[in-house]
Amino acid sequence: MNAIVENLIGLDLRAEIDRLRKERNAVILAHYYQAPEIQDLADFVGDSLDLSRKAAATDADVIAFCGVRFMAEVAKILSPEKTVILPDMDAGCSLEDSCPPDQFAAFRAAHPDHLALTYINCSAAVKAHSDIIVTSSSAETILSQLPADQKIIFAPDRHLGGYFARKTGRDMLLWEGSCIVHEAFSETELLKLKAEYPGAPVAAHPECPVHILDHADYVGSTRGILDYVLASDSDLFIIATEPHIIHQMEKAAPHKTFIGAPGADGNCNCNACPYMAMNTLEKLYLALRDLTPQIEVDEPTRVAAKRSLDRMLEMTGGVSGPDVGRPKL
Repeated sequence: MNAIVENLIGLDLRAEIDRLRKERNAVILAHYYQAPEIQDLADFVGDSLDLSRKAAATDADVIAFCGVRFMAEVAKILSPEKTVILPDMDAGCSLEDSCPPDQFAAFRAAHPDHLALTYINCSAAVKAHSDIIVTSSSAETILSQLPADQKIIFAPDRHLGGYFARKTGRDMLLWEGSCIVHEAFSETELLKLKAEYPGAPVAAHPECPVHILDHADYVGSTRGILDYVLASDSDLFIIATEPHIIHQMEKAAPHKTFIGAPGADGNCNCNACPYMAMNTLEKLYLALRDLTPQIEVDEPTRVAAKRSLDRMLEMTGGVSGPDVGRPKL
């Protein structure tokens, strides 16, 4: 790959990507955690599920998903007739890796009286073994509709599951997975930052451990955090999620200041997702040019996974999170 990328030196990658976008009748999706140069050329920027839903509503033949593998799988689940490409097939997710499908299936079989609520950050195969998929925006709404005596498995993020267990009072059996990005935040360094900037609200994603959430003024999804800081009267914020979301914040509110919550070394460099960083303009160009690597999901898995996704949408009135229907900033 490095040799191929070196051969692209001198190409106007933005112009070439635009040309291929038109030729391929492609829609380019970028998650909030992508590098700014990818966010800026995408047709849609947002959270994972809503990007896939927006792409499904277009007449595009090709979906180029600049995110991680499970996100591109969701796009294929919702748009099986479209070609879905991912700039780098190795762009995985620590939450997905923490929950192998065969182990999850065995875990479910050992707890047949439990309903499996599974965070969308998992593989298509794990979705197929689940009852209801949830997002960080929809989980509380879905939990409120389940009988109080219904036993629940929450996978794969133990921090997200723990957050909703505390918030709703539900006793849930938690899968022991976690996000390497959100686990990297340091409570000690965060407290130093809060002391340096007294009064600055802390906005955190619920994938963070409880010792980070305890210091947050707002806890919510990536889009929820974005909406919170834009609506707030404050001009300075500490952001405890993957730092590339700050790009959208700065574009929408250039008069405000956003500081990434620090990791153990006192800065936020360790909190940038290494998987998201695998996608580059060069790889996006090659993926559009060659229509590879392509995402494939076998039909039985796709149908079963879509059933668990549809259940979430049915229970939330078709609204999977606060950024549904919102245009790119």
